[in-house]
Amino acid sequence: MAFLQIFYSRLRAEEKLLFKAAEQRTIPFEAVDVREIRWPEFPISQGDVVMTRVVSQVQNLSTAQLLESRGIRTVNPSRVISLCGDKIATAAALDAAQIPQPRYKVAFSPEEALGAAEDLGYPVVFKPAVGSWGRLLAKLNDSEAVEALVEHKSHMGAQHSVFFIQEYVEKEGWDLRAAIIGGKPVAAIQRWSDHWITNTARGGRAEGYEIDGKLNDLLLKVQECIGGDFLAVDLFLTSNGWLVNEVNPSPEFRNCICTTGVDIPDLMVQHAWSQAGTEA
Repeated sequence: MAFLQIFYSRLRAEEKLLFKAAEQRTIPFEAVDVREIRWPEFPISQGDVVMTRVVSQVQNLSTAQLLESRGIRTVNPSRVISLCGDKIATAAALDAAQIPQPRYKVAFSPEEALGAAEDLGYPVVFKPAVGSWGRLLAKLNDSEAVEALVEHKSHMGAQHSVFFIQEYVEKEGWDLRAAIIGGKPVAAIQRWSDHWITNTARGGRAEGYEIDGKLNDLLLKVQECIGGDFLAVDLFLTSNGWLVNEVNPSPEFRNCICTTGVDIPDLMVQHAWSQAGTEA
C-alpha cells in the first residue's frame, strides 16, 4: 500500500494544514520529522510519494536526493529544489528562457561588485545566492555603502564570495506572490509593506489578487522554465509589465488561503497523491 509521506523539520501552520487536508481526503499519509530519522533507515517504500517540507534548504535538498536514489518520487524533485535554492542559477535559467526579471549582475571580487553596482545605478540590492524570508538582503544607495558591504561579505566564507547584485525596482509598496500547483497557476496575493522588503514573514500584509491572462501566461512560462510540482513566484509590476523576482520551491502558503479562498493545502495533497507509484 502506497503512502503520502510528508517530511518536515518544523511543525508550522502549513504542515498542519497539509496533514488535515490529507485526512479529509482519506489519503493514507505519514508525517515524518527528519530530525528523528537517519539514512538509510528512512521510513519509505517503493510507490510512496514524499512531500519535501524541510525548512533548511540544505536538508531539504539532501532529503530529496537520497530518496530519489531509491527511485522515490519527491515533490518537489531535487533538481527544482536545487535550482530555486540558488538565486543566481534561477536568474540564469530565467534569462535563458527570456523571462523578464530585474536587471542583475554577478561579480566574483569586491572590486567588480562595486563596478557592477555603479553600472546598474543606485540604489541596488545585494542578495545572497542562498536564503529566504528576506534575510541578508541589503539595499544600498551609494558606493561607500557598497564598499563596506562587500568588504564585510568577503570575510564571511565561500558562500559569500560570489556577489549577486540586482537593480532596485520601485514597487509602490507591494509585490505579488503567485502559487503554481501541478503546473497550473491557482492563486496570487499582493504583499504590502511600508518597508521595501514585503515578505509576510517580515510583517507584510496580504490581499488576494486576480490572475489575468497576461499574468497567467507568464506564470506558465516560469513553470515550463523551472519545472516542479509546487512553485511560489514573486513578481513586480512595472510600467513595462511584470518582472519575475524569485521562485520558491517550498513556500509558506497560509496567508494565501484566507485572502484568496483557494484551498492551497487540499490542491497540494491531491497533486502529490496523484504522483504516488511514479518513479523519480
